[in-house]
Amino acid sequence: MDTILVTGGCGYIGSHTIVDLIENGFNIVSIDDNSRSSDISLQGIEKITHKKIKNYKVDLKNFDETRAVFQENDSITGIIHFAAYKAVGESVEQPLSYYENNLFSLINLLKCVEEFNVPHFVFSSSCTVYGNPDAIPVTEQSPIKEAESPYGATKQMGERILQDFTKVQPTSAILLRYFNPVGAHPTTHIGELPLGKPQNLVPAITQTAIGKIPKMYVHGTDYDTRDGSCLRDFIHVCDIAHAHTLAIQYLIEQKNKTQCDIFNLGTGNGVTVLEAIKAFEAISGVKLNYEKGPRREGDVVAIYANNEFAVKSLGWEILYGLNEMMRTAWEWQLKLKEQEDLIKQQSLLN
Repeated sequence: MDTILVTGGCGYIGSHTIVDLIENGFNIVSIDDNSRSSDISLQGIEKITHKKIKNYKVDLKNFDETRAVFQENDSITGIIHFAAYKAVGESVEQPLSYYENNLFSLINLLKCVEEFNVPHFVFSSSCTVYGNPDAIPVTEQSPIKEAESPYGATKQMGERILQDFTKVQPTSAILLRYFNPVGAHPTTHIGELPLGKPQNLVPAITQTAIGKIPKMYVHGTDYDTRDGSCLRDFIHVCDIAHAHTLAIQYLIEQKNKTQCDIFNLGTGNGVTVLEAIKAFEAISGVKLNYEKGPRREGDVVAIYANNEFAVKSLGWEILYGLNEMMRTAWEWQLKLKEQEDLIKQQSLLN
């Protein structure tokens, strides 16, 4: 059984990927400093898989602590690197924080890859590397445009670092450019759990619907799209997670075409923000309290994927549609509300 190191393992996509990796026969070591996540997700992973997860609460910007993880786990054959700050709006407001965290953590990891001869590396990239594309859907050959945010810039730089690194090292890598992961595991044991005010659309929708947020805002309704709101390629987090498992298997089986292959991970369908809201309202039966507001700095107007390369090369299949994305996200939010209510009841009794 190959051992895979998952950085950001307590995070949204990381936790779902750990589940998928375990279900496909891999051993897991996790690193997460919980600065943007909660170790509650480890409990959810264990409920689903019945496996105890070894997680190191390590800041990847600290090289010595990062290196110690590799010293204790000398059988790591692959790394899936999720650990990064990911909010577009916040990155515009705090650029240095994003450059420091997202780039230093990657560089420290690659120093360990070099020293400990780790053969396989999968990088969590993003469709933001395409900027505002000239044409959609985008393919892996679409031009890399100027990033619209520091977050997008860190993904572009991360890709370049890995492309240069794999030219001179025996490590093979895959860059997974994914679009807009949403939804939750069907068991409702894990899902998206943003700390503080949610920066992404679907958690904002579900938290507004449940009453945790009084009102949400649609950032811009005057774009050149079907209804004036931004257009995105929403994809279920479990579909994204399985693609990471397939990517690691692809590298282990030496099917890669180059030392650093690139794949788009999206459904291939564009959905506007207002269409996503309507889909949620239809699934949940809840009328959402939202207001149309001004554009948000850093947002791309419209983008969705051509996913044919990933489907053909990795054997990847999209299993969840938009309704399932919204349904599982809502069921996850309802589960969180139940847990919060139970805690409140217990505190009152005590």
